[in-house]
Order: sequence, then structure tokens, then C-alpha cells
Amino acid sequence: MRALVDEAGSSDRITVDSAATSTEELGHPVDRRAVKEAARRGLTLEHTAWQFQPDDFDRFDLVLVVDDLNLGRMQQRARHPDDLAKLRLLRTYDPACDAHDTDIPDPWYGGADGFRLVYDQIETACRGLLDQLR
Repeated sequence: MRALVDEAGSSDRITVDSAATSTEELGHPVDRRAVKEAARRGLTLEHTAWQFQPDDFDRFDLVLVVDDLNLGRMQQRARHPDDLAKLRLLRTYDPACDAHDTDIPDPWYGGADGFRLVYDQIETACRGLLDQLR
């Protein structure tokens, strides 16, 4: 998303960040397989995992999650209806996405094909989101 925002010349108005809902990956760099797939697409991933906290809702107008599990975790962190209103499943911004299949699968236990699929799904949804933001 950050690359698309930069490409669109909107980085002065749109801030993109990524956070965890669990503590499993805190302080760790991005998975090497994700870095490799990103590089194949001309992207550089440099990020250290941090965990989203309830006060972080104040920093963002929109909070995107990849699946129903993380949506539930984020709903539990919401302090009030305004926080809940900021939550969206990322794939809902993919115009071709089936409304009953909005989860982005976790590629962790699979091979390179899983990371390609996830990147394809994320990129399509991010393009749809950027179109709506424009």
C-alpha cells in the first residue's frame, strides 16, 4: 500500500503502517519469504513488528485487518463505537472479491506460492482502497 500511495503522490496525505494483533512476532523483522516475494515485485520491506494497542485507534482513520480472526481481536481492543467504525477487512476493497470469502490466508506454513497469492490479494485490495480514497 505504501508503494501505491507513493506512486499516486499521496504520501503527504495518507500514512500507512502495519501492526500485529498478537505478541508472537513482536520485535522480529518481516518473514524472509515475504521479503523475497516483495523484492520479486520491486518492493523493499523493512519493518519490525509492533502490537496494535487500543490508543492506536486515535492515530488512524481506517484500520484494516486480513481476516475474521484478527477482526475479532481488534473489535475486542475497540474502546467505543468510533473505534469499531474504523475497522474493515482489507479484501472488501477488492471489487472482484466474493463477500463470503474475505479472509487473506496466512502463508506461513506453505511455500512460495502462498506468498504470491497473498501478495496478489493484498495488492488488488490496496488498489481498490486507493481508488476509493481518491
